[in-house]
Amino acid sequence: MQNAALAALGVDWRYLAFDVRPEGLSEVLAGAKRMGFIGFNLTVPHKVLALGLMDELDETARRWGAVNTVRFEGRAVGGEWRPMSEWTDESPMEVRCVGFNTDAEAVMLSLQEDLGIQWKGARVLLLGAGGAGRVVALRLASEGIDRLWLVNRTQARADALRSEIRQAYPRVSVELDYPAGEVDLVINATSLGLKQEDELPWDPARFEMRQARSVYDLIYRPAVTPMLHRAREAGCRSANGLGMLLHQGARALEIWLGRPAPLQVMRRALEEGVYV
Repeated sequence: MQNAALAALGVDWRYLAFDVRPEGLSEVLAGAKRMGFIGFNLTVPHKVLALGLMDELDETARRWGAVNTVRFEGRAVGGEWRPMSEWTDESPMEVRCVGFNTDAEAVMLSLQEDLGIQWKGARVLLLGAGGAGRVVALRLASEGIDRLWLVNRTQARADALRSEIRQAYPRVSVELDYPAGEVDLVINATSLGLKQEDELPWDPARFEMRQARSVYDLIYRPAVTPMLHRAREAGCRSANGLGMLLHQGARALEIWLGRPAPLQVMRRALEEGVYV
């Protein structure tokens, strides 16, 4: 996706993947600074850990409590900070890393495009209160949904998220259980469904998919998870997380480059590459 966009824009950069253990993240950040990296993305389990490792946090990272995009900036002689993409012939006096979050807006764009969700007064069941689930829950609450049901394997984490939402968005009703009636949307923010042998991310004895109008799974590979298969059988509108992946990546590229991302090029690259 990113390399297709860079080629379309004529930018001589490369987007590469690296496996990094959590205990090595600070060393990687230091090395990337020295090697002149423009920036990078972070995925699980680094997004929350990175909050304490950034030199600066953008408002998006502070508000949603996670970093998935890092931009390196250089300090000029006059003291101003400029993105590393703007440094060509000279070297900065100092380099810092700034953390952003592009996930929160990306999931909302995907939900609107793929499922046409209307947020005011919506009733949502969210499966998972971890890193991704927390960002999704807070972003949904900020849109003025009416009720949110949280289901998480660790009750303490769900309870902490409920308290956080109640403090920031007191008008949103939050319950730590399955809804008894119908909901407008079910979201899977767990990793259950990535592997064929995974158990379902919800308890079918406690909640039936026919209670949901729409179902969204943040997982995008496989394209149809067991949860989405059940949703289709129940007649629900459904979508996977490919749209979220697209929009968070497009926004990250814009943060690094300072130019609009070629969205259709990136979408086509995803569709052609992810499901080969």
